[in-house]
Amino acid sequence: MLSRHYSAEGRFTFTSHDSGEHTICIGTNTTRWFGGNKLRVHLDIQIGEQAVNYPEVAAREKLGELQLRIRQLLDQIEQITKEQVYQRQREERFRLVSDSTNARVLWWSLGQTIILILMGIWQMRHLKSFFEAKKLV
Repeated sequence: MLSRHYSAEGRFTFTSHDSGEHTICIGTNTTRWFGGNKLRVHLDIQIGEQAVNYPEVAAREKLGELQLRIRQLLDQIEQITKEQVYQRQREERFRLVSDSTNARVLWWSLGQTIILILMGIWQMRHLKSFFEAKKLV
């Protein structure tokens, strides 16, 4: 999604248009393992509503206090809606996995029961023929 080379210091903002899991990979351009240079990385990851700097938005768009508060509330509503959709998707995925697991357990139990019944019938016949051969019955 994003691959850039940055200077020694700086800030950047990245807005993902796709939902899901994202991976951050940070590397250095030096080949020295134990060189004199130190690498210090500070990550401040903000997602959703927290990523918006509302005072800056108010100054840029010349919004009043009430308009800014309405904008914040609309952003919160959008975040809540996105979270609800995400939770519904998770619930649906979990339900599919649960149904699949329940079906497998049912068939496994039925298979075991059938095998046990067949083994019992075979043992009874085998013992009956054994005792008849020994003329004990």
